[in-house]
Amino acid sequence: MLIIPTLDLAGGRAVHARAGDRSRYQPVESALCRDAPGDPLALARAYRRLGCTTCYVADLDAITAGSPQRALLQRLADPRDGFGAGLVVDAGVSDPTSARWIVELGASRVVVGLETLRAFDDLAEITETMGDERVVFSLDLRDGVPIRHPTLSVAPGTAPVELAELARRAGVTTILLLDAARVGTGRGVDLSLVAQLRERLPEVVLWAGGGVRSGRDLDALATAGCAAAVVGTALHTGAILPYSSIR
Repeated sequence: MLIIPTLDLAGGRAVHARAGDRSRYQPVESALCRDAPGDPLALARAYRRLGCTTCYVADLDAITAGSPQRALLQRLADPRDGFGAGLVVDAGVSDPTSARWIVELGASRVVVGLETLRAFDDLAEITETMGDERVVFSLDLRDGVPIRHPTLSVAPGTAPVELAELARRAGVTTILLLDAARVGTGRGVDLSLVAQLRERLPEVVLWAGGGVRSGRDLDALATAGCAAAVVGTALHTGAILPYSSIR
């Protein structure tokens, strides 16, 4: 089980995501870097010291307002200043051009989120242009309900598993299951949905995040067929041991 720490960025700060209510996110106070609350570079370096090789970055400015934090993303990709190689970045990518500049800023992989995807044809074009190994599709949910961009043309009530199948047909080989309502709450990941995804898409590399609480949750996700868990709060509080101790 690969543990992928998370960095949520808003206004140049690392914020603590809780239950998907972005208006109430506050600067992160982490046991990993107590003397630098909200400092994204200090937190990124702390993740690297734990032995983490991959870091999930959500640029909330880009996702919500289309204003990417380019300079900060570049610094995070610098091994001397931030995390270095291994950044997986969600910055509202919706076409090949935006995917390319994310990689040019230093990201190893780009995330295409359901929240900002305008068409599955666009996802297919991004995957073809960038290569499937550089693309992660984020199946964005809120309490199990898909968070869809208003222009995304799919039938009302399309189930999360069906949306994941559409992403697979678009060439995606890695899918992140991310329920915003569970993030930072300690509710745990929806294992039943993980099982459905694993059964319907056995060939896909499956990641999951939102509500991971403990090593027991990691064991359950691994048993359910997840290759990686995206974790934030449980690392900040020390509920999960450092990556180097449990990989």
